[in-house]
Amino acid sequence: MSYSNGADFLRELYQDWSGRMAADPNLSIANLRSMFDEWGQPALEPEGVCYKSGHVGGVEAIWALPLNADTSRVIIYTHGGGFAVGSAGSHRKLAGHLAKALGVTAAILNYRRAPEHPFPAQIDDAVAAYKALLAEGYDARKLTTAGDSAGGNLAIASVLKFRDLGLPLPGSVIAFSPWLDMALRGATLDSNAQTDALVGKPILEAMAGMFLGGNTGVLNPLANPLENHFKGFPPLYINAGGSETLLSDAQTLHAKARADGVAATLSVVPGMQHVFPALAGRADEANDEMRRISGWYRSL
Repeated sequence: MSYSNGADFLRELYQDWSGRMAADPNLSIANLRSMFDEWGQPALEPEGVCYKSGHVGGVEAIWALPLNADTSRVIIYTHGGGFAVGSAGSHRKLAGHLAKALGVTAAILNYRRAPEHPFPAQIDDAVAAYKALLAEGYDARKLTTAGDSAGGNLAIASVLKFRDLGLPLPGSVIAFSPWLDMALRGATLDSNAQTDALVGKPILEAMAGMFLGGNTGVLNPLANPLENHFKGFPPLYINAGGSETLLSDAQTLHAKARADGVAATLSVVPGMQHVFPALAGRADEANDEMRRISGWYRSL
């Protein structure tokens, strides 16, 4: 199987992180956050996208503002990082590429992170941002929740919370390599353990422990979105890499959503790593995926 010239960049970055964590298993959370902020390196700067800092519903955010974007449409983007690392800054370029591909703006949330702020602080921040946009007059149907990894969990779980609260639901949801099952039951956690350069059971167990904080069970339906029904859920686009351990989470979500009548699309690209759209601008595989998402979004 052949890959584009830029496709190895993400795998090599993940291997470097894995090596650094193995060399010092007691890395402080501050040092882990510093290391994972290198997540901004794979994506190249999206041309024609400006950024500004701000707050949405009291949550610090970075706005991605593509030239000629439809400013009535907003992506609420929640970054990955196991609910504990990663930031709006580390995911600014990825969200900028997504906003540009869709022709909309994006608010990339610096939601509160574990372990200082365990579940449900992250969902509470997403709800606060969503309510603020509705209060500003945005049409819910023109809003999209999107995110990667743990942020993909939040992009889905927040909509389930909106449903519980009786809020109008967004027009669409996009999840890159979502980490959904806190019980870690996915078959690909084992079958893809040798091909995923970053994510394995030990790191997921550690991140889940910080996120759940000892007070929330692994099957809590808002911490573990797979423990839900999806009737009435918005159109859903799910993406994953064929080599990643969390592939099963994406596949299970797709199957459950389709069974409940959701217009759900699953895109799995063989050989790709966790959150491979982070290679946007650098690798053909990521650029092609952005084009597929754009076509899906514009067809809604």
